[in-house]
Amino acid sequence: MIHCFTKKHILSLSILLTLHIGAAEIDFARDIQPLFSENCTTCHGPDKQKAGLNLTDKKSARAELKSGKRAVVPGNPDGSELIYRVTTDDADDLMPPPDHGKRLKPAQIALIRQWITEGGRWSQHWAYLPLSQVAPPEVKTGAWIRNEIDRFVLAKLEATKLQPSPGADRNTLIKRLSYDLIGLPPTPGEVEAFVNDKSSEAYNKLVGRLLASQHFGERWGRHWLDKARYADSDGYEKDNPRMNAWRYRDWVINSINADLPFDQFTIEQLAGDLLPNATDLQKLATAFNRQTLTNTEGGTDQEQWRVAAVMDREETLGSVWLGLTVGCARCHNHKYDQFTQKEYYQLFAYFNNGDESSTNIPRSQQALADFAKTKKSHESKVKDLMAKIKKRNATLKKQLPMLEKLLCDEIANLKSDPVKFHSMELISARADVSDKVKFTEKDDGSLLVSGENPAIAEYEVNYKTGLKRITGIRIEVLPDESLAAKGPGRTPHGNFVLNEVRIYANANADFTSKTPQLLKLGNATATYSQKDWPAKNAIDGKGGAGKNGTGWAIANEYGKPNSLDITLAEPLEIDTGIYLHIVLDQEYGSQHTIGRFRITGRTGQNPTDGIPESIVKLLKNNSGKRTTQETESLLAFVQTRDSEAIQLKANLKKLNSNAPKPPVMSVRVISQRKNNPRTTHILHRGEFKQPREKVFADTIATLPKISNRGEGDRLDLARWLVNGQIPIVPRVIVNQIWANLFGEGLVRSINDFGVRGDAPTHPALLDWLAGEFVRRKWSRKEMIRLITQSATYQQASIHRPELARTDPNNHLLHRQNRFRVEAEIVRDLTLGASGQLSLKIGGASVYPPLPSGVAELSYANNFKWAVSRGEDRYRRGMYTFFKRTSPHPNLITFDCPDSNVTCVKRNISNTPIAALATLNNSVFTDAAKAMAKRLIKERNSDTERIAMGFQLCTARNPSTKEVAAFLALLKKAKLYYGENETEAKAFNGDAEASSWATLTRIFLNLDEFITRE
Repeated sequence: MIHCFTKKHILSLSILLTLHIGAAEIDFARDIQPLFSENCTTCHGPDKQKAGLNLTDKKSARAELKSGKRAVVPGNPDGSELIYRVTTDDADDLMPPPDHGKRLKPAQIALIRQWITEGGRWSQHWAYLPLSQVAPPEVKTGAWIRNEIDRFVLAKLEATKLQPSPGADRNTLIKRLSYDLIGLPPTPGEVEAFVNDKSSEAYNKLVGRLLASQHFGERWGRHWLDKARYADSDGYEKDNPRMNAWRYRDWVINSINADLPFDQFTIEQLAGDLLPNATDLQKLATAFNRQTLTNTEGGTDQEQWRVAAVMDREETLGSVWLGLTVGCARCHNHKYDQFTQKEYYQLFAYFNNGDESSTNIPRSQQALADFAKTKKSHESKVKDLMAKIKKRNATLKKQLPMLEKLLCDEIANLKSDPVKFHSMELISARADVSDKVKFTEKDDGSLLVSGENPAIAEYEVNYKTGLKRITGIRIEVLPDESLAAKGPGRTPHGNFVLNEVRIYANANADFTSKTPQLLKLGNATATYSQKDWPAKNAIDGKGGAGKNGTGWAIANEYGKPNSLDITLAEPLEIDTGIYLHIVLDQEYGSQHTIGRFRITGRTGQNPTDGIPESIVKLLKNNSGKRTTQETESLLAFVQTRDSEAIQLKANLKKLNSNAPKPPVMSVRVISQRKNNPRTTHILHRGEFKQPREKVFADTIATLPKISNRGEGDRLDLARWLVNGQIPIVPRVIVNQIWANLFGEGLVRSINDFGVRGDAPTHPALLDWLAGEFVRRKWSRKEMIRLITQSATYQQASIHRPELARTDPNNHLLHRQNRFRVEAEIVRDLTLGASGQLSLKIGGASVYPPLPSGVAELSYANNFKWAVSRGEDRYRRGMYTFFKRTSPHPNLITFDCPDSNVTCVKRNISNTPIAALATLNNSVFTDAAKAMAKRLIKERNSDTERIAMGFQLCTARNPSTKEVAAFLALLKKAKLYYGENETEAKAFNGDAEASSWATLTRIFLNLDEFITRE
């Protein structure tokens, strides 16, 4: 959905006049354009030009209209049709028409009249102008100044005869800084140390310590994740989980902690994959643009949702870096800002060839470091074992003449007992799937299968061999006139698949007991094998349906006899006679079972039974005539028979099987399309099936020109954004930083720097800060240090009733702002004060307790919320698994955005539901119980415990009146739980802990606790 912001943003008249103090003349962009946008351009703008008038265009405003008149006649307001139309009493001529809007106020008409009188000059909107190189202004009260920021603020206050507020006390300052910079409450020890540190550098050291904290990356990373629309699921109907999304979140935290310059921070997220020799982490950074929603519903048009994702990427860039409502030009020219539909699709072109892909990256830098250590240790062990193997091989090589003689003797012995095959007495035959499969024994000892023809079958055949020693079996598959295509299989075409053969042996015919022995098989050979279905597959232990399994088959040899010979790994001897239970697994399906077969017992051995044929042939040659390769082959074979060599190789195999695996994971990223690049067209009304004019990658005409390296890609765009010459970008980013430290930006419409947005309350300060940001090499930490070290930031936030009419919304920054912390920080503060909070940084998302029934709201109940255990139950709020269609209620209650689109500023609501949540939700009640036990454990007297409760939650000591009130409540609680011990035990273990939990619930629900002051 596209949001065109239409809320009125014009400053109150008193503030407007304040901004004009000392102004030499009316400025079109500052004073007139907002009036036109608010009241006129719906009918007289880029999309609609009634009477031929477009008040966003200088030429049109001065041109002769259809009526023969001119809206603006420079220097002649009385001759300008515009003045007549906004002042007339004729309802038919009045503009705006009475049924379309409110009549302009006299002060607004006076501005337009003065502007025309002064020549009706057009000027560019302030946000697009180059950064002004203004020096901090001179002020009268220099003692208040801490740095240059204060000069800009104080100059405006002095111009309105106002004074700044006094500085906040030290307790408030450490609490404010802790909330702003790391999102955690300061400990009583930290508060005491800061309050008692009388050095001039105490405050600056505190700022430095908090900026260096690893929790700084979490606090400010959460701000950025709002902009990145981060979530742990796809969105839309199915909303499948993204179990690897957290790795991008870790990248953000680590990058902010490392103070990655914002220009590089930008380039890596928008185009890290396109950087020369891009690292894994630079590729990971592009996951910024994979936070878009993904539609996996059945029957969707993938191109539709690809285009939607590209639009979201472009519009996210517009909001985050340009502060413009770019989406309003998706279907038509922007109604208010100088941004055409063609320019929308020119920007679209930069993203249009960024394909969604995946890449493997380290789970974390620590995991990578740990892997390097483990790998080094493993490689050392492998090296030692390889040295032992090499030594043993050298010994065997010296013994080769002796070992060769032993092999020759063995071959001679094998030849003395030639292979023979023996018929066996059938005891029983059955198919496991059905008794309706019939087995008929023929005169030649073969079995003909008839009756039911199942898709799969397992034949179980029992034989009395009449032998005391066997070396294997032969399975013959035979044709038969009763079978389709004469067999030997039962399929219509005559094939079969024998997936697996298992042979069990016993000294009697009872195979129902546990005594039968599963025989280890040696080799399998066949008279014929189908391609990809060789004989050896019948004994490889890999059965399975269809092509998921392996086996022996005989395609193209239908209606012909073939045989499969299977040898035992070792000859089997039973003095009382051998009984066999033979299992033929046929799991392929589609009736690929055997129709006629005969099994015979094998005695005797070939020289090649235990010795490969190639070795037998090699041994016939004179040892003096062998090649080096032949000698190595012989050595390799004797190694397979040497117990020590076998054990060493087994040890090596085991060691390698336990080799440390690289700690990598697959993550969703963006990669540039190389083959068949897409062309970009203007989409009529934003409809992906209605392409119109072809366009090429380019940016907005109101901003400095981009220089593409070729056709233009994301790297060109990213570098252009942060080349230091695009004035709107540093303005937008420092305004976001300012807003995180003051609750409001210098431009209050943080997402809209366009004509309909608010003008900056301190335009010179905004430009100076933007310039400093670039001059300080785009350092986020340095800008925060600069702002927090100002007297402006350190002011008290106490409301000043005498300024309720002069500056009701604190536009002039006469004090600090007071506001409730974000949803995740409400949780963090609560767990921090209770002592439950896990300070672990980074890692996979977690699942804190969730009210029953919430997880079931997911599509088809397809997501199970398994509550985390151990410290993961108490992780910071930013690590809570965020499911777009069913977010954790505690997050939504406190205005966490839904992550469907980018969010550059959160709303702050004040509702009864929020109060009920902190009073009754299990996270908060459990924290109150834990905090109660913490106070009892760490302090001795009641007054000391109350003082500690205040210190943990408010960073100050309680007043005498507050102590008295809490002691009175404690007395009542102890009386109640003393009389209701069963209830006390159920609530928090005993009467003492339950009584204190009554108090800690109050501590944790103080407005002062969850408010940044």
